[in-house]
Amino acid sequence: MFTLETAATAAYVVAALLFILALAGLSKHETSRAGNTFGITGMAVALVATIALAINHQIEPLGLALLIGAMAVGAAIGLWRAKVVEMTGMPELIALLHSFVGLAAVLVGWNGYLHVEGDAGGAEAALLSEQGMLGIHSAEVVIGVFIGAVTFTGSIVANLKLSARIKSAPMMLPGKNILNVGALVAFLALTVWFVIDPSLWLLVAVTVLALLLGWHLVASIGGGDMPVVVSMLNSYSGWAAAASGFLLGNDLLIITGALVGSSGAYLSYIMCKAMNRSFISVIAGGFGIEAGPSEDKDYGEHREINAEAAADMLTSASSVIITPGYGMAVAQAQYGVADLTRKLRDRGIDVRFGIHPVAGRLPGHMNVLLAEAKVPYDIVLEMDEINDDFDGTSVVLVIGANDTVNPAASEDPSSPIAGMPVLTVWDADNVIVFKRSMASGYAGVQNPLFFRDNTQMLFGDAKDRVDAILAAL
Repeated sequence: MFTLETAATAAYVVAALLFILALAGLSKHETSRAGNTFGITGMAVALVATIALAINHQIEPLGLALLIGAMAVGAAIGLWRAKVVEMTGMPELIALLHSFVGLAAVLVGWNGYLHVEGDAGGAEAALLSEQGMLGIHSAEVVIGVFIGAVTFTGSIVANLKLSARIKSAPMMLPGKNILNVGALVAFLALTVWFVIDPSLWLLVAVTVLALLLGWHLVASIGGGDMPVVVSMLNSYSGWAAAASGFLLGNDLLIITGALVGSSGAYLSYIMCKAMNRSFISVIAGGFGIEAGPSEDKDYGEHREINAEAAADMLTSASSVIITPGYGMAVAQAQYGVADLTRKLRDRGIDVRFGIHPVAGRLPGHMNVLLAEAKVPYDIVLEMDEINDDFDGTSVVLVIGANDTVNPAASEDPSSPIAGMPVLTVWDADNVIVFKRSMASGYAGVQNPLFFRDNTQMLFGDAKDRVDAILAAL
């Protein structure tokens, strides 16, 4: 018999399929728009189904009004933020959104406790006890609260680091690895205790422990690994949503949370492989990574170049590779870079882009900016595809990149970024670095590239410098 309940269940299945199609679509530039459309449609279907289920369960008019009101307020805030946020602000915005998911999981967990374990004489507690499921419910409560709280504070720290409100350098507390492991051991012990004898103070203890652990885990990770952290927190938020789904008995939340959690974890793993970082080390808050020596080495003097000389060098080049970074995003220079690319290609000069896996502060950050400026996809290459081509390239333009083109990663074993694969731009005949100053990059490491004999610095705002080169051309 067809009922509103079965219709909502069918809608959940459709929404889950749309979310899977969204993930598939977002994996390629050409299908990314379709992927976004699938995701938006899936969420719309899920929201309508949720309201239908609430009506079917004869929710009070006030409760229904609150539900619809909350959705309206959330949609209004989301549309406003999406409209005003710059691409440079996307990484910290995403981190902030992850914190909301974590906080929601904590609230759902506490709500589950108050309605069951906290009301031992209530109907729900009696029913679960009769079915022998009370212990499982208690485990779901404490695990959901723990994952959600870790995600909440970890995401807040990521937001603060990415927005430069706190230092990007890793926080190195004495015995930080022991603190992290100790917190996990304490969580396991408290979970067993809570399942055996659920009480309010135990849930409070787990919540506080998880909040502190989430803060410490992300604070202990340096700026160079923050793109991985954003992806990792995406995974955490997915598992938090899945935990909430188990508590609420909502299959769609379980499916969606598992999709987000597993895809986020896999993306984090891929990025760690690309950066030659230990996946376990990064997700465990920099486990095993100690602070490197202070940067006090004298690399000599740098050389400067002006826009006119840079334009002359480019017009006489046979091949050019552009390696963008976060500085290009901050300066909104992608449109000028796209114009420069078209002008050089019109002159018969081979122009391509080299994109590091963690260029910017979000996976795919540079690719989105270049696509926004109508740079052809076929000349935008990943690091592994282009690294062998720097040797023999006439000119490399490093626009706002720093750590991703730092030779210390491959030449200085004591460097904090030692072992991280980088774009070997220094193998080119000439390198022009667009930079505001000689300050170190986000990882806080000086870059010897700036002092190489074949490198010249073009100081100033990247957009202004690109426009000046265009004028000179």
